[in-house]
Amino acid sequence: MNDWKTQSWFGHNVKSGSYQNTELEITESYSGRNIVIPIRVIRGIEPGPTVFVTGALHGDELNGTGAIRSLIADPEWAPVRGNLIMVPVLNVLGFERHSRYLPDRRDLNRCFPGNASGSMATRLAKVIFDAIVAKSDFGIDLHTAAVRRTNYPNVRCDFKNEVCMRMAIAFGAGVILDGCGPKGSFRREATSAGCPTIVVEGGEVWKVEPSVLECMTRGIVNVLRELNMMDGEPEVPENQVKLRMTKWVRAERGGFMDMHVSPGSTVVAGQPLATNSSLVHEDQNRLEAPFDGIVIGMTTLPAVQPGEPVIHLGKLSGPKSVRRVEKQTQADDRQRTAQEHLSTNMQVTEP
Repeated sequence: MNDWKTQSWFGHNVKSGSYQNTELEITESYSGRNIVIPIRVIRGIEPGPTVFVTGALHGDELNGTGAIRSLIADPEWAPVRGNLIMVPVLNVLGFERHSRYLPDRRDLNRCFPGNASGSMATRLAKVIFDAIVAKSDFGIDLHTAAVRRTNYPNVRCDFKNEVCMRMAIAFGAGVILDGCGPKGSFRREATSAGCPTIVVEGGEVWKVEPSVLECMTRGIVNVLRELNMMDGEPEVPENQVKLRMTKWVRAERGGFMDMHVSPGSTVVAGQPLATNSSLVHEDQNRLEAPFDGIVIGMTTLPAVQPGEPVIHLGKLSGPKSVRRVEKQTQADDRQRTAQEHLSTNMQVTEP
């Protein structure tokens, strides 16, 4: 890097205290034209770390795109120290097709750190990794649930990595899941390469949901405050839920589900989660919670076949923990609003 007053970013000389809209060339189209990722680089007045924030690594997951665009559009907002690399859409090829995947059906989020002489997916991953991750000190990767599912806002990180854990707590989503991520995933490989990275999950594909956007924008600012890139203290819930075990409760029979819980609901072992019935409302079976837990994700498609995932539960340590999480959610306006908003996307009935 050059001195702090002027640095070169993606072919542009960018002065401290300013920003630059630029592009990263990632590949070529069938016609031989360049395909690029739009990027905004924001530079603080004073020296500090470099952080990347990425959305739409899966091209149909747009809540992160909305959050990044919201921060970019705010003229009053900017880091005081360090550099910020804002990437609203990382997987632009999937985004153009409203698809999670690349045109060759590969998942870009399983192809990092990439290969300069490999498949199209691994070549893209290599360009992205070298141009963004290798120049960053920390990373935040924003996601939603997969198609036909929704997620209650949560942060995912490796609990054994102290820096990632510090970032996850500072983000302040209220729920933190343990895990280093699958092999080849962006956050796992970035963290392994010395750039501690967290993943944030929230909401559904193809949407920008206000409560999820608010959680993500607040969380980004919180992390920048934690890293001393912005002034002030992170605004986080007093007690956040840390989950080491999760489980998908799956359909046992085909039929139509009546849901009894919504994203963010707390449950006790044996509590009814959903009732399965035929199209003429003949009972098939009922799904029950296998343990005390919190609903961190669920299907948005009520019609199911045997084996399909219905409710994603994070395991809590017992009834006292359930009551504590319930109390925390009700005391935190933002968490309560997220739970209420996400529940409007499905019909929830009494068992």
